[in-house]
Amino acid sequence: MNNTKDAPGILRRAVTSGTISGLATALTASVAGKLEDGSFAAPLNATSHVLWGDKAARKDKASLKYTLTGFLLNHASAIFWALFYEKFFGSRGGTAHAAARRPAPEKSLTRPLVGAAVVTAGAYITDYYLIPKRLTPGFEKRLSGKSLAAIFVTLAVGLAICDLVDASKERLDR
Repeated sequence: MNNTKDAPGILRRAVTSGTISGLATALTASVAGKLEDGSFAAPLNATSHVLWGDKAARKDKASLKYTLTGFLLNHASAIFWALFYEKFFGSRGGTAHAAARRPAPEKSLTRPLVGAAVVTAGAYITDYYLIPKRLTPGFEKRLSGKSLAAIFVTLAVGLAICDLVDASKERLDR
């Protein structure tokens, strides 16, 4: 398959899987924030520290400046990581088998899970070991390690969910 021709398909799929992941991780972070810190908005506010500095992490109330900015930064990050997932592990919308006039092989349930785990591990390592602290997700400023783990698991599931649903449907149809 020509990767240049498939770039719009990869981008389209990344926007879909990234949006699912972005919404799911924002919800997970918000619920964890309410449970741990008494504020739904605090974890998303903390994410906006990238633009507004550490004072963003101290804000508890929802606001356009901190909460919306944090939400949008998280969402953009999820789409960014979805690009890697879709490029290297995504199976939706492939045209190689149609072009070769062969039946497509059964879609794997394992490949999306392993791929999402690899990309999410890469996101974690990048976010907490490779980039400057000013660019970290910020959730760590308000949430426990347990909640951070839940957020990263949610990211992984969100990245893979469309492929998992497609593979499951295919298995049921056979």
